[in-house]
Amino acid sequence: MPRRDDPNPFDEENVNPFSNAAAPPAKSRLSPLSSEPFGFGRNHDATVDIPLDTTNDSKKKKELAAWEAELKRKEQEIKRREEALSRAGVPRNDKNWPPFFPIIHHDIANEIPAHAQRLQYVAFASWLGIVLCLSYNVLAVTVAWIKGEGVKIWFLAIIYALLGYPLSYVLWYRPLYRGVRTDSALNFGWFFMWYLVHIGFCIVAAIAPPIVFHGKSFTGILSAVDLFSSSVLLGIFYLVGFGLFCLEVLLSLWVIQKVYMYFRGSKN
Repeated sequence: MPRRDDPNPFDEENVNPFSNAAAPPAKSRLSPLSSEPFGFGRNHDATVDIPLDTTNDSKKKKELAAWEAELKRKEQEIKRREEALSRAGVPRNDKNWPPFFPIIHHDIANEIPAHAQRLQYVAFASWLGIVLCLSYNVLAVTVAWIKGEGVKIWFLAIIYALLGYPLSYVLWYRPLYRGVRTDSALNFGWFFMWYLVHIGFCIVAAIAPPIVFHGKSFTGILSAVDLFSSSVLLGIFYLVGFGLFCLEVLLSLWVIQKVYMYFRGSKN
């Protein structure tokens, strides 16, 4: 039962906010809106200052500068060692030939005495000559195989080439290079022994005696004459190979003569 002193909840004065302008507004349980500007996510027009972390950047720059300084120091140290070795006369064996794919060390201009450089260049031409002869031999025998001369002679030509390239360098050219560079009698002796074998091999290849598959695994004169009867093209191919082997024999005879004279003169 309502009390007499309780206000009427339906009274217009209590409902209408404009009924009494002088009366103070009723207290609201809602907190008033803040007049401060909204932050990130509330107002797109508000300017947000994000501090940049420059500490990590400065540390990275310092580390990079220290790393570059260390690399420069190591490069200078390597250069000083190389210069010291060159002044001491210690030979370097870094691979530098051929320039497009270095597989051997070869520096006649800087390591061979000036009076022996011409001889060394001719000996190097002799080694390149046997490489050329064996390569052309493979080509000519390949043509002979295509023309029906059998695959066995082609396999033999491949074996000659694959063994001849490295063995000729290791057995006689490198000993000559080291012998002229260091004036070593042992290297000269090794060169003379295997270079005579090289000359004998070139003579056999130029003749191509019918001892292994009728000699057709070599582009020699006997093989060329035999093939002329069946194919003029094969005969011409083999005749060119015979000429290359003959030039290699003549060049090799000149080289061994000059090397012998050089060796005798250096030891007298």
